[in-house]
Amino acid sequence: MTTDSEPHILCTDLVRIFAAEGVEVQALQGLNLSVERGEMVALVGASGSGKSTLLTILSGLDTPTAGVARCAGSDLLTMGRKERVQYQRHSVGFVWQQTSRNLLPYLTAAENVAMAMAVAGNKTKDRRGRIQELLDLLEVGYCTDRRPTEMSGGEQQRTAIAVALSNDPEVLLADEPTGELDEATSSDVLEAMRGVNEGLGITTLIVTHDPAVSDHVNRTIQIRDGRTSTEVLRRREVDEHGQEQHIAEEFAVLDRVGRLQLPDDFTKALDLRERVRLALETDHVGVWPGNRPAKTSPPAEPHDEEVP
Repeated sequence: MTTDSEPHILCTDLVRIFAAEGVEVQALQGLNLSVERGEMVALVGASGSGKSTLLTILSGLDTPTAGVARCAGSDLLTMGRKERVQYQRHSVGFVWQQTSRNLLPYLTAAENVAMAMAVAGNKTKDRRGRIQELLDLLEVGYCTDRRPTEMSGGEQQRTAIAVALSNDPEVLLADEPTGELDEATSSDVLEAMRGVNEGLGITTLIVTHDPAVSDHVNRTIQIRDGRTSTEVLRRREVDEHGQEQHIAEEFAVLDRVGRLQLPDDFTKALDLRERVRLALETDHVGVWPGNRPAKTSPPAEPHDEEVP
């Protein structure tokens, strides 16, 4: 189990290398990630950025090549086969993009949740009541006796979330949960996930390429080239007039050896490439294109004057 001082999800210098026909592909290149207990975080990135690889590792479906990966108190590098099965059944819940991977088509919504409970050996006495409670929480209680083909895409995904929560996991992982939905339905599903996060306090990590997901979470992490590159933190403040303000701040992620990735729009605007000039100021670091002189120079080294 996790301690209060340890993040619920912790990745340090995480590496995953795939090898095929003599060619190695490094999907994760020293990724660092920390998610506290009860947080709801979106991890965004383009195809091939490494976000899905990270999620398969956190779900226990894959094993990293090197580094540290811990989730819900479990060490994902060292756990054995039996531990991994227990971890997948009880510690994490998972929602896929494709409905066919979340729900059995010949079972109703209630039967899908019941099946997940049975597979995991859940001995809840009032199983029927628990099933209805979960479906009601996701606002699909009226779909209890409907099969997936009798539901809309949004109803299917909310039912899938109920299935993922059936055994009270500590962490909920979602891989592109709105990838096949229209904008309005996507918003409904994300709000349902936020309601689960706030109501149950379950740590939630959503992996997506859709930047609109950011509007539904307080923290968005961008992954690029196998590393976390930037974070956007959102908060609400009340101004002097009593009006609520929504504030978003973007930060670059600095790893343990001092590396960071500048946002694409920064590098393109200033034509930063290959080499850049740096200048250390009292309260910031200046960065300039390598083909231009820095705007400020560090102070000259002191020297002794010659006396004639």
